[in-house]
Amino acid sequence: MTTSEVYLALGTNLGDRPGNLQAAMAALPPNVIVTKKSPVYETQPWGMTEQPAFLNMVLKGKTSLAPVKLLKYLKDLETRLGRRPSVRYGPREIDIDILFYNEIILNTPELTIPHPNLHERAFVLIPLADLAAELVHPGIGKTIRELLAEVDTTGVKRYG
Repeated sequence: MTTSEVYLALGTNLGDRPGNLQAAMAALPPNVIVTKKSPVYETQPWGMTEQPAFLNMVLKGKTSLAPVKLLKYLKDLETRLGRRPSVRYGPREIDIDILFYNEIILNTPELTIPHPNLHERAFVLIPLADLAAELVHPGIGKTIRELLAEVDTTGVKRYG
């Protein structure tokens, strides 16, 4: 069975935030095996600002699921962990996004890889740089370190 390398972003701002991240990591196997994890960062809300602060982190892992099957698996996992339908960028128990899947570029109505906004978001780039600063964004052609240097990192601080 062929495995692919993935980077996933985890975020939470409701309930037991550290516990939500731990529960998400514990629930990923057997379909995603975590090989590295970033430190956790506390970040101010983005998009919809009238809500509690988020905890964010990035995981590196391996999966044998195809991209769209991985997306479905992660969305089902979010629901099992307590996520409820809400407004876009609103508060949530857990959010799991696919940042990268090998070096593929995928753009379908249901899934875009690399994640379409990751290069604009310090709360993704900072923990991603902890794991893979020299990783090159296949659509932009810059390293994570270079992309991070281009964003405002105000309001993102290491947690705990």
